[in-house]
Amino acid sequence: MAKEKKPDEGSKSQQGSKKEPKAQQAAKPQGSKKEAAAKTPEGSKGEGEPKAPKPSKKADARLRHHYKDRVVPALVKEFGYKNVMAVPRIEKVSVNIGLGEATQNAKLMDGAVHELGQIAGQKPVVTKAKKSIAAFKLREGMSIGAMVTLRGDRMFEFLDRLMNVALPRVRDFRGVSSKSFDGRGNYTLGIKDQLIFPEIDYNKVEKVKGMNISITTTAKTDAEGLALLKQMGMPFRQ
Repeated sequence: MAKEKKPDEGSKSQQGSKKEPKAQQAAKPQGSKKEAAAKTPEGSKGEGEPKAPKPSKKADARLRHHYKDRVVPALVKEFGYKNVMAVPRIEKVSVNIGLGEATQNAKLMDGAVHELGQIAGQKPVVTKAKKSIAAFKLREGMSIGAMVTLRGDRMFEFLDRLMNVALPRVRDFRGVSSKSFDGRGNYTLGIKDQLIFPEIDYNKVEKVKGMNISITTTAKTDAEGLALLKQMGMPFRQ
């Protein structure tokens, strides 16, 4: 008679493990990956992973730093202001292009808007006629110009380019007039050619256009406004 083979102990243990109740299986510790995930808080990265750098704050315009560091102390010394908030400052800069010929040729207006946007770095506003004038063939609501108002860093950057890059490129330039103040410390400057700005491409210009630049300040007198613009770097005629 052949001897009956006894089942191996290993097979018994395997069968026993299969028949273990679900409660015991749930009590068993799970894999190392799940333990590591449980230890680390949700949404946090591992210690070895480098953290992304925080975005740096945008730097102020160069002319703004010049105003704070040099212009304010110089004006306080010259006029004897008791409070720093009383020192004159530039509030805004308005650039205006008038195109009366746009009533006959509407394409000139598109070019003026595009060029003014390149110069100022901001989208301009199209100005429209408020009255109808038959002698000029002008009807109310027609587009006759474009303007843009600059404040903050864009204003300082525009003034920096105007005083240090654009104005010196004027032919036979000897400085701007110091008599263009309005009696309240505000200054207006006229430019006959927009090609003095390096942003304008000479090959794409259809017609030479002039523009008016008005600098609005908080100065109460023309003497204070003149001193402010001199300290800022405006090249006045000697």
